[in-house]
Amino acid sequence: MDIVGYFIALVVIVGFAGAESRISRTDRRVARVERKLDLIIDHLGLRDDDPRMAKVVALLRDDKKIQAIKEYREITGVGLAEAKEAVERMGQT
Repeated sequence: MDIVGYFIALVVIVGFAGAESRISRTDRRVARVERKLDLIIDHLGLRDDDPRMAKVVALLRDDKKIQAIKEYREITGVGLAEAKEAVERMGQT
């Protein structure tokens, strides 16, 4: 009976690992698509900038990156990783 239990546990673990891999791969693909869309939107000049973004830029200028990320998240409602990436892109320009 112990062998059957170990086998079932192994199958479950392998199943979760496979699902996690597919989710991770999908997340990376979605991130690539979002970056491409951002470039297209910027190129076409379709950005409808929120006036509150000026505060994010000001925080970046004052070397307050963490506060800029927090403000960006508050304005846009995005997750931490996406906000960090966006604020870093803003700092490069």
